[in-house]
Amino acid sequence: MQPSPPSSDRLFNNADSFAYVFDQAWRQLSSGHASGSGGNEALLEAVLVQLADHPFALADPAMARQVGEFRIRLLGL
Repeated sequence: MQPSPPSSDRLFNNADSFAYVFDQAWRQLSSGHASGSGGNEALLEAVLVQLADHPFALADPAMARQVGEFRIRLLGL
């Protein structure tokens, strides 16, 4: 039996899964986000709203925010 290929539509209740989709959402939203319209904080809020139905965000919204903030610092976004 061969393992199934990774799929971006598979979401798991863990920080790694959330970080993966967070990075995608950040890139997508930041490309259309006007600079000076609230900066990274406003963009972070927009991403968290977009990912609010992710299992990790539903289970622990405070930790999801921390993961997002960490990704921003880690990637220098």
